[in-house]
Amino acid sequence: MTSPPARFNFAEHLFALNRGRADRIAYIDDRGTLSYGQLEERARRLAAALKAAGLRREERVLLLMLDTNDWPVSFLGCLYAGVVPVAVNTLLTPDDYAYMLDHSRAQAVLVSGALLPTLQEAMGRGAHEVHTLMVSQPTGALPEGAQEFEAALAAAEPMASAVATASDDPGFWLYSSGSTGKPKGTVHTHANLWWTAELYGKPVLGLTENDVCFSAAKMYFAYGLGNALTFPLSVGATVVLMAERPTPDATFRRWVEHKPTVFFGAPTGFAGMLASPKLPAREQVALRMCSSAGEALPGEIAQRFKAHFGCEIIDGIGSTEMLHIFLSNRPGDVRYGTTGKPVEGYEVELRGEDGRPVPDGEVGDLYIRGPSAALMYWCNREKSRETFQGGWTKSGDKYTRDTDGYYTYAGRSDDMLKVSGIYVSPFEVEATLMQHPSVLEAAVIGKEDSDGLTKTKAFVVLKDGHSITDDELKAFVKERLAPYKYPRFLEFVQELPKTATGKIQRFRLREREKQA
Repeated sequence: MTSPPARFNFAEHLFALNRGRADRIAYIDDRGTLSYGQLEERARRLAAALKAAGLRREERVLLLMLDTNDWPVSFLGCLYAGVVPVAVNTLLTPDDYAYMLDHSRAQAVLVSGALLPTLQEAMGRGAHEVHTLMVSQPTGALPEGAQEFEAALAAAEPMASAVATASDDPGFWLYSSGSTGKPKGTVHTHANLWWTAELYGKPVLGLTENDVCFSAAKMYFAYGLGNALTFPLSVGATVVLMAERPTPDATFRRWVEHKPTVFFGAPTGFAGMLASPKLPAREQVALRMCSSAGEALPGEIAQRFKAHFGCEIIDGIGSTEMLHIFLSNRPGDVRYGTTGKPVEGYEVELRGEDGRPVPDGEVGDLYIRGPSAALMYWCNREKSRETFQGGWTKSGDKYTRDTDGYYTYAGRSDDMLKVSGIYVSPFEVEATLMQHPSVLEAAVIGKEDSDGLTKTKAFVVLKDGHSITDDELKAFVKERLAPYKYPRFLEFVQELPKTATGKIQRFRLREREKQA
């Protein structure tokens, strides 16, 4: 396969591909549609507006936006202008955003009106000064100096041509959680988006311009970015966007109304939909294929889904560091309970503690080599060297491979948890629990629910003479952390297992859960 040219701007690449489809619908959100021609014009207007605001090449722009038609306009407009969008999770706290603003040194922020109060609180806490603020779909009066997104676009003439970026230039950032709970700014190139479309979106998913794509995973995730932007726009398909949370009811409404042909979800979501009394009949939807990633898909869920809809779920694993899926099942070649085989263009190795490949059937650490790997973690040399080792990327996951070449997930290499496809640091949850005046100690592990999906469980030791209910302690955590991080299960214990030096032995708690 040929590589993208040395001079390469991914936004211009997409626009050039779709200029013969100017009237075709690219996006459908809750407010209306956006054609391919409108997408290009609006993105080029945004690029001009950013330049007029003084943004210079490679400066960062924080993208804190809900999944509406303004999201792809913003992302592609930044790329076109040669500035670097930093797409961030919309469910985080003001402290999280204050850290990201300071860490990225973002010169501008593009924000949805509904998220503006949280952003303003973050800006008040951080030391970094943002020079340009544009608000999409404002819900009230704008702060002094802020611009309304539509007004900024209307005032700008479309930028005549894309900035002549290189294929290996920094294109965008995504934040990836780490074992300390501090997010890591993962720097990707313009070419990395192209590689994921060419290696996975087209050959594995088989997307065409006739598809309608709908991703429950939001576009600030690496998974969602590929599903709802990179892959469909690379073939001229249509994308359904949803600003609200992907509840079963919200998902079903889009399935029935917009008739997506390809749906991208996560195991937790599929399990919730199958349990819903409002699950649509097969005749009400147009699904030809579904994709799952973010956590291992239990085979029983996939089989129940196929029995109801006649539609396969293609399970795979990717990462923020590799941008999208590198190990996957294929349409017509699905082995439920496994993550499939390496995607063509990627090499996969399972290594033991000695760094050597392990034989089939043995658990090893998963390493990947492929062209979509990130450049680095920004301003984090130590973690960059741990993860990006020469041409190889260490995933932090453990796997086994059978004699037929199929890979099966065997857990994390550290104590990090993946809940609903999002990494959760047990240390962060424990520290928050221990802020409560009644809590002496806490330890957090992953616990499988009845569907075989990982949820957070906390073991809590209370101080002598103190008492608190499960619900009170859960509410305490919810008020201080992003909603997905609170412990779904909570157990009060007299003591926690520890080493001779006083370190908590989470593995003993995991063993106890398996025996329960």
